[in-house]
This record gives sequence, C-alpha cells and structure tokens, in this order.
Amino acid sequence: MKKSASLRIAAALRQEILDGMRKPGERILQELVAEEFGASRLPVREALRMLESDGLVTLVANTGAWVTAMDLAECTETYLIRERLDSLLLSCAVARYTEADVNHLERLLQAIEDATDVTGYLAADREFHLESYKPARMDNLYSMVKRMWDTTEHYRRAYSQIIGWEGLQITHSEHKLLFEAFKHRDAEDAERLMFSHLRRTRLELARHPEVFDPAAD
Repeated sequence: MKKSASLRIAAALRQEILDGMRKPGERILQELVAEEFGASRLPVREALRMLESDGLVTLVANTGAWVTAMDLAECTETYLIRERLDSLLLSCAVARYTEADVNHLERLLQAIEDATDVTGYLAADREFHLESYKPARMDNLYSMVKRMWDTTEHYRRAYSQIIGWEGLQITHSEHKLLFEAFKHRDAEDAERLMFSHLRRTRLELARHPEVFDPAAD
C-alpha cells in the first residue's frame, strides 16, 4: 500500500516537474505534498528518493528537497552527450522500423503539425522523439536517453520560448526531414539529422545564459 502511494506521488510530482509547474531550484516541502495527496510523510520521502534517482530532485540530508537545477555548463555537457546517444539510439531504431512503426510516427508527426500552442507542441514533439527510439529495443540506452530528456525538459521549454512559434516551425521542418529518413529506413541520415537537431538547441541555449538564472523564472 505504501509502495503504491509512493509510486502515485512520484508520478504526479514527475509530471508537475516535466510540465514546468515546479521550476528548477524550487523547494519541495514534504508536509505540503503529504497534505496534497492525503498521505503520510513516509511515502512522500520514498517518492522523492525515486525522483532523485531519476535526476529530477536533489535531496540534501537534514535540509530538504529541491527540483534539480542545471547551470549552463551542466546543460551543455548533457546536450553533448545527448547528441551522441540520442543519435545512436535513433539509428539503431530506424534500422528495425516496421511499416506499423512508420505509420505510428507519421501520426505523431501530424500531432506536432496540429499543435496550436507551445505546450501542445512540446508534448507532441516529446512523444514523437521518444516513440521513434523504442523500436531499437535497447532498454539500457533508452533509459539513459530518457533520463537526459527529463532532466533537460525545463531548458527545452525555455529554448522553445526563446525561438518563439515561428522558430518552432523551423524546428518542425527538421522533424519532417527526420520522417523522410524514417520512411526510407535511412539510419545514417536519421543519425546525422538528429545530431544536428540537438546541436542547434545546445548552441541556442548557450547564447542565452539568462535561462539558467533562477531569478529569471
């Protein structure tokens, strides 16, 4: 029962962090979370430990819990790793795509196209990319990649706000190029495009260090 409560609380907090409802550097007060979910502090503490293992929460002994924050150097390092790992995972996935996989990704591409605001765009974009990796059937690599997606989600959102709706349409043109590679099972082209896709985000974030200033939120 306690494990079930911990999982429920962890899932809710994770979504709040990924949705930007809880900002990097924001303190998470256990007593308020316990009250919100009608639970004792024990499952809340367990939930926070789960999120710490995912890199989303930072726990300080005898002090408290905070939403994990990155500085520019840490985010840059993470994106440099992602440029290699996401691209590798995608190339392995593309080589295994079935017609059903391609059709599924085409529907997700259309969902990005149909988005009417940044929130909807980001949700569709995230699903498109994460689903594109799954056919690789490389669970360890997928877990590493998803963890880095989660820990950089806030900064991806900030990047989207920097480039604006017009900039997102340029980014979406890259999704269309990726999908062309998917259709032709061109793993090499997909890997190259994914590397460039992530590199552009990294370089844009580096030009906006204010994104990493907690006072800017």
